[in-house]
Amino acid sequence: MEYRQMRYVLKVAEERSFSQAAKKLYIAQPSLSQCIQRLEKQLGVLLFDRAVTPLRLTFAGERYIDTAKQILALNDQLIQQMDDIADLKTGRITIGSSPFRSTYLLPQVLPIFQKQFPGIEIVLAEGTTAELEEFALNGTTDFSIVLLPLAEDIFAYEPILTEELLVALSPEHPLSKQNKGSNSNQPPWPTIKISQLKEVPFILMKHGQRLHHTLLDLCAQAGFKPKIILESQSMEAAQALVVAGLGATLLPDTLVRLRHMSEHPCYFSIEEPINPRTVVIAYRKERYLSKAARLFISLMKEIHK
Repeated sequence: MEYRQMRYVLKVAEERSFSQAAKKLYIAQPSLSQCIQRLEKQLGVLLFDRAVTPLRLTFAGERYIDTAKQILALNDQLIQQMDDIADLKTGRITIGSSPFRSTYLLPQVLPIFQKQFPGIEIVLAEGTTAELEEFALNGTTDFSIVLLPLAEDIFAYEPILTEELLVALSPEHPLSKQNKGSNSNQPPWPTIKISQLKEVPFILMKHGQRLHHTLLDLCAQAGFKPKIILESQSMEAAQALVVAGLGATLLPDTLVRLRHMSEHPCYFSIEEPINPRTVVIAYRKERYLSKAARLFISLMKEIHK
């Protein structure tokens, strides 16, 4: 069996379609089908049930997938070890990050790292918090930039920074004037109680982002269910909509301090007790981290300490 064949089978299983897998692999569908048919003949079993749509793995196919993932992961780790031996003249780091952190945290690190190690390729895999944890778990990324808490029996992690959560309101909102709101993007900020926002419509982050659940939990603790006017994938968009007067939103102070807008909303610290968010670099326990990955993590910790 070849690694190429394994990657082909994994892609077909992921897409549940020969045609879609062929597009993602940039090969002709007949070539892909023939390759997998040859493999099935060699193994003496069928890996896919072709009588159903979409395709479904057979029992043998499920066992093949499980083992192929382990083999490819071991192969990837061997390649990383060989890159170390090459003294960082070549290599690759795959980093999992949300679009927000890609925009505001990585630009402070990447230029310095690439100047020091120009032969190391940086690959970025973006997703929601849940997706980033999955990326780190299954080896799609060397590590992912995520938030605590994590399943500590599965993940190892290294803290990078802590964030305060802020409420953003339009400067024209009565609560902004009542609470002496400030549109400065630097601390200290005036305080507001979550309970004061009971009648204020909220712009909520999409499901799968940690802020989505955090806002719902905060409002539940304050004894009300928030009025959601819309959901957004983008914190920048939510902030702009707040400026336009659509409602309130919850934002990390990292975004507020680093985002320079022509017009800012009013920002408030939350008066109720709330733990700060801890941003960490997480990777699966027992995973081999290349020398390049370890150096990147050290540099990021140094810059954001």
